[in-house]
Amino acid sequence: YRRLHAGGSRLSGFNQTERKAMLGSYTKVLFVRDPFHRLIATFLQGMGITPSFSSFVQEVLDSGMHNGSVAWKPLVSLCRPCLIQYDYVVKFGFLRQELGHLLRRAGLPAGSLLPELTDSQVQWTYRWLSEQMFSELSAQQRKQLSHFYRWDLAAFPLSSSFLSD
Repeated sequence: YRRLHAGGSRLSGFNQTERKAMLGSYTKVLFVRDPFHRLIATFLQGMGITPSFSSFVQEVLDSGMHNGSVAWKPLVSLCRPCLIQYDYVVKFGFLRQELGHLLRRAGLPAGSLLPELTDSQVQWTYRWLSEQMFSELSAQQRKQLSHFYRWDLAAFPLSSSFLSD
């Protein structure tokens, strides 16, 4: 297909046959992170211009699905899991275990290539941060965030997310 090699083409611009041909020879991996954790990380990295997490969340909600930053847009809108059949979905918090498996499947020595990942410490830290940040939000903001990320919560196994409640 001539269009397959054209720069700047979006995957959604191709028909199903073209997508299948283009992606068929690749191993497709999707890295998934709790959307609330993504918001916290974005806020802590200083991408929000407001001084409080609650104000930052309000900015995110006001920006909407289509005008927001990729840092906080729902993953479903970015990675198109309905268009792409991913071979692996790797959940943040299980990176060391999952990446080792992926490297072994690719025939690579898993142990020597992996950085030191402390998944349990990361999970504990985000759990604590989530509790602190979630308590800053109004009931209305919590409800709106759950609605904003509803497709991510439905598509990926994120039952421990504060937004799943």
